Amino acid sequence: MNLADFHFDLPERLIALRPADPQDSARLLVVHGDGRLEDASVRDLPKYLTAGDVLVFNDTRVLPAALKGVRPARDEIGADVACDVNLVERIDDHTWRALARPGKRLKPGDPIHFAEGFEATITQRLDGGEIELSFTQSGIALEQALDAHGAMPLPPYIARRRPADARDRQTYQTTFAGEDAASVAAPTAGLHFTPRLLAEIDAAGLVRETVRLHVGLGTFKPLEEAQLEANRLHAEWRRLTPETATRLNVARAAGRRCVPVGTTAMRTLESCSTPEGTLAAATGPTDIFLKPGDAVRATDALVTNFHLPGSSLFMLVCALMGTDIMQAAYAHAIASDYRFYSYGDACLLLP
Repeated sequence: MNLADFHFDLPERLIALRPADPQDSARLLVVHGDGRLEDASVRDLPKYLTAGDVLVFNDTRVLPAALKGVRPARDEIGADVACDVNLVERIDDHTWRALARPGKRLKPGDPIHFAEGFEATITQRLDGGEIELSFTQSGIALEQALDAHGAMPLPPYIARRRPADARDRQTYQTTFAGEDAASVAAPTAGLHFTPRLLAEIDAAGLVRETVRLHVGLGTFKPLEEAQLEANRLHAEWRRLTPETATRLNVARAAGRRCVPVGTTAMRTLESCSTPEGTLAAATGPTDIFLKPGDAVRATDALVTNFHLPGSSLFMLVCALMGTDIMQAAYAHAIASDYRFYSYGDACLLLP
């Protein structure tokens, strides 16, 4: 596989720093399997689907995982060190893997104070510049502390251009997110679905189902040669319940389309698909890596945002639609000033 096949040049001005307002007013590029393209709005989505089709949402909740803290001076002549910490993956009730800056000045055994009564200790350094943090709180108490003192973990291409603020608490969280806050990035295609749009979807006779995949920061990391060689990505926890799997199998057997909303929902479904094309319930990690040439068994259409060049997510949409079609679609989107990435516009892919 040639990574150059999945590259495209994106003008920086098309990287969305804020979502459309309201969020269901974003543009929608409809991409057909024969290469036809239609410019539409996200609120037009029900017009392109049929009553009985099933939209599958990822209902994970984003944790306010971006923290600012201080590593106290190690001795009387030293100085405190201000730290930026981004949680990456939960290990247990009180332990997280994290990215921290300035990493070279942090060592195992160092405490980091985030607020009065809220601190953690660095227990070890990990590969890739990550650290392991053991918090003084655990479980619900830790979630409450993060909610009180953390900020939304905006993707790097936004965070480099502006800090997270109070507005992101609403706009970077789906309206249908469940109670278990464990994602460190949003399932961004779901951000377009306001209560108004969900009501219009229901009125059109479309069915809604949910799966759960806790999104990690690995989503935003560039692909590495080792991942291509191993044909595996970073692992993320996902769940498809037996009841949901049964309903989806019944719907597809009746000729209804299964339409994941977002690549995380699609990866969940495809990781739970059997060689026969049915879905089997599963809970636990998946490191599925979908690229052109791989079988797509559980996805009949896809709602998704526009992805980074050379990324595993762009490869995923090429696996569904074909690389030539998606390159042409993205070229049209760029020429037409569609807004890209997490807060950008959307595509409806109809193989």
